Amino acid sequence: MNVLLINGSPHANGCTYTALNEVAQALNRENIDTEIIHVGNKDIRGCIACRKCSQLGKCVFDDMVNEVAPKFERCNGLVIGSPVYYASANGTLISFLDRLFYSSNADKSMKVGASVVSCRRGGNTATFDELNKYFTISNMPIASSRYWNMIHGNNAQEALQDKEGLQTMRILGQNMAFLIKSIQLGKEAFGFPEKEPAIFTNFIR
Repeated sequence: MNVLLINGSPHANGCTYTALNEVAQALNRENIDTEIIHVGNKDIRGCIACRKCSQLGKCVFDDMVNEVAPKFERCNGLVIGSPVYYASANGTLISFLDRLFYSSNADKSMKVGASVVSCRRGGNTATFDELNKYFTISNMPIASSRYWNMIHGNNAQEALQDKEGLQTMRILGQNMAFLIKSIQLGKEAFGFPEKEPAIFTNFIR
């Protein structure tokens, strides 16, 4: 079992990494393999809605998105970490996620998702809500903790002083491990829910 953790901060070892690393260590203690991938400093353009991915099986722009897509398809869980910019996630991360989720044709059902946000002071709950929407549109259960998954600080050293935030990350990792293991047992015992064919309704006729 493995979890992919996406660092959407431009800083490889900053506050967002500090939070993600705390989650990863908790997962590792539960015998869940982890990999943290840094995308926040990469040159990643947004989706242009060309829909070529439906023909190619991957995004038409051959960059970090196509590198990560096979790992996303194989993982049991995904953690998305972002700093807060104007009460929103990092723009590079959003471009990455839009294309990753849209171009990946693999079934995402029952992969466990979690989002983690870091900020100096505010805007974290709006960013947290924004990131969770990628999971809820993809049949992915969301792991929670004892508080919203956020950490405060202006640098990694300050983030390490947020003891409540670090505890929130550890509990998130434990809960995520439990969910992944429980879903695996449920799949073996009962199978996944039967899927209906997708229905698309447009409101402009």
